[in-house]
Amino acid sequence: MSRKNKLTFLLMVLIGILIIGYSIRDVKLSVLIHDFFTLDPWWLLVAFICICVYLLVEGIITKVLVSNRVPNFTFKDALRVPLVEQLFNGITPFSSGGQPGQLVVMLQTGVDGGRASSVLLMKFVVYQAMIVVNFFISLVIGFHFVATKMQYLSLFVLFGFLIHFFVIVALLLVMYWPSFTKRLTKILFHPVKWFVKDQKYYQMQITLFEKIDNLYEESVRIGRQPVLMVKVVLLTLVQLTFYYLIPYFIMLSLGYYNVNVFMVTSLHIMIVMIISLFPIPGGSGGAEFSFESLFGSFISSNSKLVLAMILWRILTYYFGMIVGAIALLVKPDKIDDTKKSSSTSG
Repeated sequence: MSRKNKLTFLLMVLIGILIIGYSIRDVKLSVLIHDFFTLDPWWLLVAFICICVYLLVEGIITKVLVSNRVPNFTFKDALRVPLVEQLFNGITPFSSGGQPGQLVVMLQTGVDGGRASSVLLMKFVVYQAMIVVNFFISLVIGFHFVATKMQYLSLFVLFGFLIHFFVIVALLLVMYWPSFTKRLTKILFHPVKWFVKDQKYYQMQITLFEKIDNLYEESVRIGRQPVLMVKVVLLTLVQLTFYYLIPYFIMLSLGYYNVNVFMVTSLHIMIVMIISLFPIPGGSGGAEFSFESLFGSFISSNSKLVLAMILWRILTYYFGMIVGAIALLVKPDKIDDTKKSSSTSG
């Protein structure tokens, strides 16, 4: 990890501490400590297991996609991919560093660059598609509640849905209509020419077209293996389900046994969508505000609401960054993918 990334990591931890400090300004520390030591540790353990399963399942997805073409790719290296993704998602605006971080880890292992990019693109497409599916279901279940209680947040929810929906439409165009996508990209990309030199503009355009070709080729290959595609889709649904259930188990640990699991899960899906709109790494500030706004109707005690928010952020944000930093220190099991790549391209 570069010096810049280390500083960003420390800065995000510091910002988190400041946000927590601001959140507990109206809460007695003694009450907060009492609530922590009287919570049910077993339900909290279940919440912790959920985030662990979320990461493990993404490791399995990576292993399934890569091993389909690189048999010697180990599960240890597959697991490093989502862990490092968590780290770089957490320290970059709009989680923009997650994809490059995963690519670097796979290259360190010895996976061919083109193959690694194709796998990551396909994993990203399936993940985004399942997020949109889950989000649509959450809108049906919980949007009326959000619109009634907090109209200002409902605008963020709809905006987030539209962004993710258009991302999926764009990816599907690449996968099934590449010629049209290239023509459309050329038109939309043209204004960039006004700000950069011609040589750089054409280099960027060529790189963009290569990405479109890679995703199209990978989608064709995966399309010929429907069993593999169904397996990845189902695993992604399982992965997201465990992640979305985390606030529910946190609330159970705090003694709120009468909450509706479907409503709580739906609201968490909306929070994740809202977080993606904030440019600050990890959605810091917006994440905490959204959580307290949406779950304040279920958790009557202010101290328990703050405690729930802190536990949620530790599990869903800081834990991922910490294990991601550790994963960076783990040496990969080197594989030789060059022979297979050359034979495949030939």
